[in-house]
Amino acid sequence: MSGRATRPSVAGMYAPDHAALATPIGLVRVHARDRLESVTIVPDGEEVAAATALLRAALEQLSDYFAGHRTAFDLPLAPSATPRGEALRAAMAAIPFGETRTYGEAAHRIGSSPRALGGACRRNPFPVIIPCHRVISASGAQFYSAGAGPSTKAWLLAHERQHRS
Repeated sequence: MSGRATRPSVAGMYAPDHAALATPIGLVRVHARDRLESVTIVPDGEEVAAATALLRAALEQLSDYFAGHRTAFDLPLAPSATPRGEALRAAMAAIPFGETRTYGEAAHRIGSSPRALGGACRRNPFPVIIPCHRVISASGAQFYSAGAGPSTKAWLLAHERQHRS
């Protein structure tokens, strides 16, 4: 191995494009290059129009979700750093709209631990799209690392219960 540092690709050097949508849980910001890179929820701010087809699709799907017309997302997401991370993300995505699973139940289905699933929920770069809000504590305690925390999670779960078929 040579001692020279490798330079990032030209595409990797630029910041991702972004767009933002005002929602009942705050401003949802979507960041993307050729795939979605991340979603963040902030208390307030200005909407930002989508400049790319991917960002337009993301905002449209999010808008449909918040209007109660969408129960799942179909967007290309940046992969998790590891195969285990992909499995944990898939476990969250497998929880049906309007339903919940405890950390233990969801982890057991993929042969993992509740602690690992909790860590994946805490680091989830795609809140709402990858529904970590559907993973709950067996004790009833509510944790959520996006938006305003537990109150955002409670709003999302109530929204889904209201719009469940």
